[in-house]
Amino acid sequence: MAARMRGRQPHAEHPFSIAGGRTRYTGEYAIQALLFGCAALSVVTTFAIIWVLAQETFGFFRDVSIVDYAFGTHWSALIEPRSFGVLPLMWGTVLVAGIAGAIALPIGLGAAVYLSEYASPRLRSILKPTLEVLAGIPTIVYGYFAVNWVTPQLQSVLGDRVQFFNALSAGIVVGIMVVPMISSLSEDAMHAVPDNLREGAYGLGGTKLDVSVRVVVPAALSGIVASFILAISRAIGETMAVVLAAGATPNLSLNPLESFQTMTAFIVAVALGDVSAGSTEYRALFAVAMTLFLMTLAMNIVSQLVLAKFRNVYE
Repeated sequence: MAARMRGRQPHAEHPFSIAGGRTRYTGEYAIQALLFGCAALSVVTTFAIIWVLAQETFGFFRDVSIVDYAFGTHWSALIEPRSFGVLPLMWGTVLVAGIAGAIALPIGLGAAVYLSEYASPRLRSILKPTLEVLAGIPTIVYGYFAVNWVTPQLQSVLGDRVQFFNALSAGIVVGIMVVPMISSLSEDAMHAVPDNLREGAYGLGGTKLDVSVRVVVPAALSGIVASFILAISRAIGETMAVVLAAGATPNLSLNPLESFQTMTAFIVAVALGDVSAGSTEYRALFAVAMTLFLMTLAMNIVSQLVLAKFRNVYE
C-alpha cells in the first residue's frame, strides 16, 4: 500500500479548489467595485450639478426677492430696466410643451397601437427603426425646419397674424421630435402584454379594435403613461429648436402665434457671453436653470408615482 501511494503522481490543482475560488471571488469583488463606481459616479455628478446651481441661485436671491422672481409678470434680465419675474419664461415653456404634447401624444399612441396590434412582424421590423430615425436628427435641424417650412405654411393658412417667431411652430416641431419616444416606449409596453389576454378577448367576440383599445392599452397603461411624461419632460427641456422657432420675447399672452421665450432660450441667450460672470444677470441663468431642474424633477416624481399606481404584473 505504501509503495502504491509513493508511486502515485500528485493531482493538479482543481479549478474549483480553495486557491481557484479565491481568485474567482477576487475577480467578482473587482467587478462589483467597478460597477458600484459607475453608479456612484452618476450620483456624484448629479449632486455636483445641484450644488453648482444651488450656490449661484442663492447668490441671485441675495440681490432679487424670491417673491418677485416667483410671481413677477415681467422678465427683462438683459435690457434696462432690469426685471426678474420668471412667469413669462415659465409660461412660454409650458405653452410650447403643451402644444408638443397635444400633437405627439395621440400620434405616438396611434403609431404604437398599429405597430403592436396591426402590423405584421416584417412590417414592424421596418417601420419601427424608420420611425426611431426621427429621434436621431439633431434638434437644430428641427429648428431650421420650423423656420423655413412650418412657419411659412402657417402664414399661408392663417395670414399675417402668425409672427415669424411663434410658439405654435416651435410646439409642432418639438411634438414631431418626441413622437418616436412615445411610440417606441408605448409599443414596447403593449408588446409585453401576454397573448392570453388578447386570446380571451377574441374568444368573447371582441374585434381587433376592441382588443387593442379595451384590453391591450389598459394593460400597458403604466408604460404608456410613463412614455407620455418622459416625452413632456423632453419637450420642456428642449433648447435649440425652440430658440430658433419661438424667438426670444418673454410673453404672457395666450396667443400661440406670437413670439415667446422659454427658460432654455434665456439660458442660451446668457450663455453667449455678453454678461459678466458674477453679475445678477449671470446668476439669473442659474436661477432659471434651477427652476427648470425642479420642474423636470417634479415630472419624474409624478411619473414614478403613476407607475407605482398603475403597474400591472403578469405571471
